[in-house]
Amino acid sequence: MSSHPYPVNLDLSGRNVLVVGAGAVAARKVQGLVAAGARVTVVSPEAVPELAEAADRGTVRWHQRTYRRGEVASYRLAVAATGDPAVNGQVYWDAEAAGIWLNAADDPARCSFTLPAIVRRDDLQVAVSTNGRSPAVAAWLRRSLENSIGPEHAALLVLAAEVREDLRDERGTTETPDWESALDEDLLDLIRNDDIDGARLRLRRALGLPGVPDFAEAAS
Repeated sequence: MSSHPYPVNLDLSGRNVLVVGAGAVAARKVQGLVAAGARVTVVSPEAVPELAEAADRGTVRWHQRTYRRGEVASYRLAVAATGDPAVNGQVYWDAEAAGIWLNAADDPARCSFTLPAIVRRDDLQVAVSTNGRSPAVAAWLRRSLENSIGPEHAALLVLAAEVREDLRDERGTTETPDWESALDEDLLDLIRNDDIDGARLRLRRALGLPGVPDFAEAAS
């Protein structure tokens, strides 16, 4: 039986990540890692201007030299993006030996994880993955999704999270089959029309929760 990659979201906040290489591809990887809160160290004799400037600002740490065999073992996660198969290969074998997860740019055979294309709306993330077979296809599908996933979906997430906590307080669990019918285009239309109170009431009723309390009465 063939296996499929296991999709996860990693919490990299404050965790040490190594990026070997400092070209344009590496710069894109670094940007995403920094946005995720990782503490990024770049190893490369030379760097594109944006990475050199990031190092000057202290956003990343840059070791201006070649990769040293085995150093990947000091990190939680690593990216190899040198464009040199020999160097990327060494990083890969070192990472495998140390049990470090590695993404090798444009080299899926040397990846222990691949990176999906992401549509992001605040806390809402929609990932498109081709298991490393065609990043171009993933990017094309991401662009298609960007036209259909808007700020109203991010607002729906905020509302659903709020009502989910009320559901937990009311019943001790958030699991209910009612979610499937509660989330629909009519609910989105209320949010698009800035009727958040109406959307909240509709969602609560669909989940069998009591109506929204009168905060004025509650305060009195």
